[in-house]
Amino acid sequence: MASTTAAEVPAAETSEAELTIGGMTCASCAARVEKKLNRMDGVTATVNYATEKARVVYGPGTALDDLVATVVKTGYTARPVPRPAAAPHPAAPTVDAPPPGPEEKDSRGPDTGTGTGTGTGTGTQAGADRTATTQATTAGPGTGGSTDADAEADSQDTAADAGIAALRQRLLVTAALAVPVVLMAMVPALQFDNWQWLSLTLAAPVVVWGGLPFHRAAWTNLRHGAATMDTLVSIGTLAAFGWSLWALFLGDAGMPDMRHGFDVQASRSAPSSAIYLEVAAGVTGFILLGRYLEARSKRKAGAALRALLRLGAKDVTVLRPAAPPEHGTTEVRIPVGRLLVGDRFVVRPGEKIATDGTVVEGASAVDTSMLTGESLPVDTAPGDSVTGATLNVSGRLVVEATRVGADTRLARISRLVEDAQNGKAAAQRLADRISAVFVPVVLLIALVTLVAQLLATDDVTGSFTAAVAVLIIACPCALGLATPTALMAGTGRGAQLGILIKGPEVLETARRIDTIVLDKTGTVTTGLMTLGRVRTAPGTAEADVLRLAGALENASAHPVARAVAAGAALRTGAALPTPVDFTDVPGLGVRGTVEGHRVLVGRERLLADAGITLPQPLADALADAAGQGRTAVAVAWDGAARAVLEVADAVKEGSAEAVAELRALGLRPILLTGDNRAVADAVARAVGIDEVYAEVLPEEKVEAVRRLQAEGRSVAMAGDGVNDAAALAVADLGLSMGTGTDAAIEAGDLTLVRGDLKVAADAIRLSRRTLSTIRSNLFWAFGYNVAALPLAAFGLLSPMIAGAAMAFSSVFVVSNSLRLRSFT
Repeated sequence: MASTTAAEVPAAETSEAELTIGGMTCASCAARVEKKLNRMDGVTATVNYATEKARVVYGPGTALDDLVATVVKTGYTARPVPRPAAAPHPAAPTVDAPPPGPEEKDSRGPDTGTGTGTGTGTGTQAGADRTATTQATTAGPGTGGSTDADAEADSQDTAADAGIAALRQRLLVTAALAVPVVLMAMVPALQFDNWQWLSLTLAAPVVVWGGLPFHRAAWTNLRHGAATMDTLVSIGTLAAFGWSLWALFLGDAGMPDMRHGFDVQASRSAPSSAIYLEVAAGVTGFILLGRYLEARSKRKAGAALRALLRLGAKDVTVLRPAAPPEHGTTEVRIPVGRLLVGDRFVVRPGEKIATDGTVVEGASAVDTSMLTGESLPVDTAPGDSVTGATLNVSGRLVVEATRVGADTRLARISRLVEDAQNGKAAAQRLADRISAVFVPVVLLIALVTLVAQLLATDDVTGSFTAAVAVLIIACPCALGLATPTALMAGTGRGAQLGILIKGPEVLETARRIDTIVLDKTGTVTTGLMTLGRVRTAPGTAEADVLRLAGALENASAHPVARAVAAGAALRTGAALPTPVDFTDVPGLGVRGTVEGHRVLVGRERLLADAGITLPQPLADALADAAGQGRTAVAVAWDGAARAVLEVADAVKEGSAEAVAELRALGLRPILLTGDNRAVADAVARAVGIDEVYAEVLPEEKVEAVRRLQAEGRSVAMAGDGVNDAAALAVADLGLSMGTGTDAAIEAGDLTLVRGDLKVAADAIRLSRRTLSTIRSNLFWAFGYNVAALPLAAFGLLSPMIAGAAMAFSSVFVVSNSLRLRSFT
């Protein structure tokens, strides 16, 4: 019966699963698991070595247990990953929530820049809550997600941390035992009577216990007819250790006055007096070091989805019928995972909205920048839709849940990031790709050397010595160190410059980048509302406008009002007066009395309702601000219009210079934002960008990047919000602002710690330099091996010299990597 793939099975009949794969030690392991899974009928699988996950689509004739069993038969472990699921639920009976108290009423119309609220204290608290919730890593697996998935993520985090800790302990113990062994063998002055027995005592636990992961992996590979770098390490160290045991116990190497010298060629006169304990111990230590550095880098690179899944709220306050029912409703705090479609829940100022839903009561400004890129909070009222994980800035809301679990917008964005990461499964190291051919070839050369030497010389010991020399000279410790040492040196220097490089696969794409897509909010701009121009009517002093309008806005919690108040206080250099008779006019603005003047701040309609008409210069100023995409605030007092204030997301200092530097590197800059066209065009003109994509949703950002890639461009993406996370992951190179959200930081390939776009050019240059260093490391690592292999095969190189050459190649690789510390 012919095998079928999942693509040939109707979509309605297929299922999708995600497995955590354990025991993989290199990219060839992932390729082998993927190959085995794809051989199953009706199965299409993608295995990602970096994330240690397999995404599998399978037909009705296959069970999840079958997938796990196939992986286990291949020599690895597998465990299904729970996925958050939607929880359909009939709409709850309509309940009347308690009306919001006076202290919770604070709203602002969609086009106004005015402030409404209860005073400075409320605004301060909202700001503090906003900071706290932005930095928090809550436990929920998205909005309304499954608590099982959250527990699974925590379990995986704990297991990964424990694995790295165990590997570090193994490395430290190995290093402490191996260093004396290597020094005694390489420095004859340190050799005393019976020194070889001390060397054996120290080397034995290194080879047996320190090298256990390599021996175990080699045995697993052998049982399944495969060979990897672990195979060479295991055979080489065990051959050197086994030879040493034979020489010590059955040969002449155990004599008390035995001394270890350097023989250029394989000794054929007294091979039984030579030991290679330092080779066995040194190779084990070097490979463990490389494996530890790799594990640390891989752990950091796999945290994007954890940041996304934990972005949502952990708990939610739901409304339940009171007992008895005539008492109305009562508020109950429950985990987000128990929230159902149709449930109504309360969101107070400073809290995150628990899941996607529709507002049924209250009005507020909602900060959606983490999902949409909008710099200005969106005003919401009954009937408006809200998105889970966004932040309620001002008023009290009652929301009815419309989507939970895997159906929420945040969950969909999480899947986009995961799919993009799985699309990078080909990001395997160059050393692993070459090793797929190198390892079997070396094993064949060693076998041919043994047979040929026996046939040519009839010298068993000499032939075995030459074969061991072949294995030892080819031990790939330099290959294992080539990437992680250069990466560590490059990232160390990058950290000093405010640049974080996530992994070696990043470097291979950095040199090919020809287009860079820049998110606006938080990347090119500050992401904070700032008071801009102040347009005054004839005869009105700007200082008076700032003092009176700033005092009134200082009583509001609205972000635009806080921007006006902060700007006014800064520019006047004095404390703002305290208003009296403060009144909020929902959707229009605020009014009150300041220093005896009746002041109004808000939309033009607020002034018109009071019988105040804007003079033509101020009306033109309002129109000009709207055309530039800025928020305009009208100010009047004592019955006359006095000024128009402009509030906008300010362009970061140095953004224009950064764009120029990126152009100098041969990159084409493009501005991509969820903000409106007028705002986007204004920012693009200010920084010198010609191509602009505006009003783009998170899902559309991914499609925009893919369209550019389909045109043959190699695309870099720079952003800082959750709305950028999927685009950062799908781009050839993702640059995330360190001042942005955790999800964006983790999804990016390069992180600019200071959030300074000017560092982007340095990041690309450093990436290209680091890649060049890795390639030169690999060239010399293979060069040493390839040049010495013929010498070893013909018996012209003793295992001791082979070990020294191997060690020197490692020293060269590390020294070459350290040159990156001088990068400027």
